[in-house]
Amino acid sequence: MHAFLAELKKQRWDDHRYYHHSRINQSLHLVSALSFLSAYICIFTSPVAAALIGWLVAMVTRQAGHFFFESKDYDEVNQATHAHKEDIKVGYNLRRKVVLLSIWAASPLVLWLDPTLFGIFAPTQGHADYLRHVCQIWLVLGAAALLFRMVQLFFQQSVLTGLVWGTKILTDPFHDVKLYCRAPLYLLRGELIDPMDDVLHQA
Repeated sequence: MHAFLAELKKQRWDDHRYYHHSRINQSLHLVSALSFLSAYICIFTSPVAAALIGWLVAMVTRQAGHFFFESKDYDEVNQATHAHKEDIKVGYNLRRKVVLLSIWAASPLVLWLDPTLFGIFAPTQGHADYLRHVCQIWLVLGAAALLFRMVQLFFQQSVLTGLVWGTKILTDPFHDVKLYCRAPLYLLRGELIDPMDDVLHQA
């Protein structure tokens, strides 16, 4: 258990110091985290709502922060290039995210072209059925993406690394609310980039 918690702390710390310098990105992560927490609640009563909130709000805001607001220049705080950070990324780096998001975006079109999705679903009886089937695909895609990368990490690094990463992903919304709850306030004060004093203090 000590090794598990130590690895979880390390993965969370690396994620923060390498990939969350932008206050806009941090603020979007706060929105994303609150949306994911809402989706966690909805999953028990309305899986369709959970999928819509999780993918259309939580994932879009989260990934927009990474793609559009995080600098791809040399990281002076960590003395690392963007390419190096992408190479050592434990979870989904930008290239892997492009693949995942492309599958997500294409899935409604595939279902539109084949409403049974190769015989998996019964023929749709209207827009409500179509939306429900899309959301089911998105829920399965989310779970599959998590399990796929976990198993990949089992072989590439270790079982511990994979299990910790899976735990980190599922608990990130709780941690992000705590970590980035003040980011919008800093942003309103005109601070676009986190000075990363906590990182520099650890150096």
